[in-house]
Amino acid sequence: MAQGFLALGDSYTIGEGITQEGRWPVQLAAALRDEGLDVAAPRIIATTGWTTAELDAGIDAAHAQSPIRTDHALVSLLAGVNDQYRGLDTDGFRNRFAALLRRAAGFAGGDMARVVVLAIPDWGVTPFAFAQGRDRALVGAQIDAFNAICHDEAARAGAHWVDIGPISRQRGGETDMLADDGLHPSAAMYALWTALALPAARLALEGRRTP
Repeated sequence: MAQGFLALGDSYTIGEGITQEGRWPVQLAAALRDEGLDVAAPRIIATTGWTTAELDAGIDAAHAQSPIRTDHALVSLLAGVNDQYRGLDTDGFRNRFAALLRRAAGFAGGDMARVVVLAIPDWGVTPFAFAQGRDRALVGAQIDAFNAICHDEAARAGAHWVDIGPISRQRGGETDMLADDGLHPSAAMYALWTALALPAARLALEGRRTP
């Protein structure tokens, strides 16, 4: 039986504006299979616009509809951009993110070494942000603050950390790296994320922590 993969998140995990095949969790599962690892297609629990609180509620709703297994070999978590976008405070975010990490591990038999956390990308470099007249430096500083919390909590818990932040800033404004809305990543950008996440995902499948 193929090893289970659960992906938790928001628009970046569901792949807003692109095909299902382009979503980074789908690309990651395919990359792992290309390496000979028996990984199932990911079950994705994510919706565009979800905050961490809404993701938590969404997990409950998804579980009520179809029970979520507790023996996943790999669980990913990418959440927080909508908390930042809506101006929610970082103290509350820390508590909510830590709780989501614990839930993620619970779906992997309680093994935090099977959890992979991705950083929040910097949407401030996108055409969408420019069109809205957003202060790029301010958005970037806020994203950094939220990512510092994500990193701290992942490290404290023993989850894997994948920093896709730099590549999102370097290439996140390029046309071919964006979906048609000028905000969300394209399949090409998600391929870059997949390459960064692949080493951590390999370790997670083995239940090993990052060296």
